Amino acid sequence: MLLVRKQTLSVDVGGVGFGGENPVRIQSMTNTPTADAVATAEQVAELARAGSEIVRITVNDDPAAAAVPEIVARLSDMGIVVPIVGDFHYNGHILLRDHPEMARALAKYRINPGNVGKGAKHDENFDAIVRAAIDYGKPVRIGVNGGSLDQELLDRNMDDNARLPEPKSSRDVYIDTMVESALLSCARAAEVGLPEDRMLISVKMSAIQDMVEAYERLSDRTRIPLHLGLTEAGGSVKGITASSAALAILLQQGIGDTIRVSITPETGAPRSREVEVCQYLLQTMGLRSFMPLVTSCPGCGRTSSVAFQVLAEKINFHIRHSLPEWQQKYRGFESLSIAVMGCIVNGIGEATHADIGIFMPWNQEKQSIPIMVRGKQVATAGMDDAYESFVRILHDYLETHHRI
Repeated sequence: MLLVRKQTLSVDVGGVGFGGENPVRIQSMTNTPTADAVATAEQVAELARAGSEIVRITVNDDPAAAAVPEIVARLSDMGIVVPIVGDFHYNGHILLRDHPEMARALAKYRINPGNVGKGAKHDENFDAIVRAAIDYGKPVRIGVNGGSLDQELLDRNMDDNARLPEPKSSRDVYIDTMVESALLSCARAAEVGLPEDRMLISVKMSAIQDMVEAYERLSDRTRIPLHLGLTEAGGSVKGITASSAALAILLQQGIGDTIRVSITPETGAPRSREVEVCQYLLQTMGLRSFMPLVTSCPGCGRTSSVAFQVLAEKINFHIRHSLPEWQQKYRGFESLSIAVMGCIVNGIGEATHADIGIFMPWNQEKQSIPIMVRGKQVATAGMDDAYESFVRILHDYLETHHRI
């Protein structure tokens, strides 16, 4: 089935296009104290090098706001070109007023309409942020969060629903309010003077089914590009699984112009893990290509050693860490298919159908190991030199078929 994305407006964010005919973009966010300009710039660089096409940073107080121009300057000195988004809650209107250099340095502002004030102050503060975006020529993401949904709007909608002859469920009202908050905020921004093609929207929640339904309803009512994500997906396998499940459902329907996978970081794990998950998700769904993908089997009773597992791990590691060099030397290598299989049952078929494949032929995995290129055996390796032989053939293939 060919995926067809729903048509949205195209929005320019610091020279990167979102929505329209642009590919689904990958976003990420730092977790360093923004006031620490050195640490934040280094983490932005890590995320950008991993493939993040836009990076969000917290701008929560005066020291953070004052550090933004230095962060952007440090990134420029490192040769890192990536749009930086300021994430504002509660006091964005004040920080944008008091720190014009920060307002100029950011590529986009993120506003959470539930966190800009109450009553009359809500519209006043919201308008101030939008006017700053207009003055400095910046786009805005209206980012509605389930955990900080505009309580006044939700209470009003709950009360109105209770008076209906056949009230909707509280869940339905909650989801409708998420969508309404986003659309009302966009309408308000347009009234202030911000064009539609400088807006993006998100309606993030933690519950997958609620989040999916909110985006489905929102997609039917706007042509503004949508940023997809769960607010708190969790950590490790759970976080990856939850985010992938939610985003895949929407992407399969053609909904979504930019994504972020939010994973609670494991101790010592790189922040760029969330970028890696986004890349694998988009590529396995056939939406984009970032790197050669390695197909490998899970192993069974026929794979009596861990040799193929180690080989698959080493090849995956080699590919990911070679990407910066390959991107300078080769063209079209991203769609290369590679198979590393543990036995002959499926191994010979997978290795034959891949551009480059290798499989362990017998149960004991002690025999000679065939290496295939486009369905033909081109070499035989032993257990001790399987990795080196495979990498040599991989590089020969890149030089022959993909050299710029």
